[in-house]
Amino acid sequence: MRINEAADRSGLSQDTIRFYEKSGMLDTIQRDGRGWRVFSSDDINWLTTLERLRATGMPLDDVKRFAVSAHAPDRDAPEQRAKRLALLEQHAVTLAAREAELQACKHYLNHKINMYRTSLEVTHD
Repeated sequence: MRINEAADRSGLSQDTIRFYEKSGMLDTIQRDGRGWRVFSSDDINWLTTLERLRATGMPLDDVKRFAVSAHAPDRDAPEQRAKRLALLEQHAVTLAAREAELQACKHYLNHKINMYRTSLEVTHD
């Protein structure tokens, strides 16, 4: 499939896909006789992985470290798997802290909403 389909399926823009390719976050993408990129289903799965990591707020440098490790010649070596696991675990901790912060903000917002609702109910009686 062409880059426009890859973008639609992965949730990434064509520019982002090109950036990821230039940054070394993608394996070599096959090209047709005209030199146009031809994405496989494995490529789409990988692009989706990158999109999901970024959607969780993982910093681009960490996504790149993860991708480089995943595409290294020795990617299946225990050291490479441990690198990727450590990145994911570290990000999970960061994400949990962010989730707790958002939960506290949500509680505060609900408190304020209830205050305003109560004040409007009192003024309408």
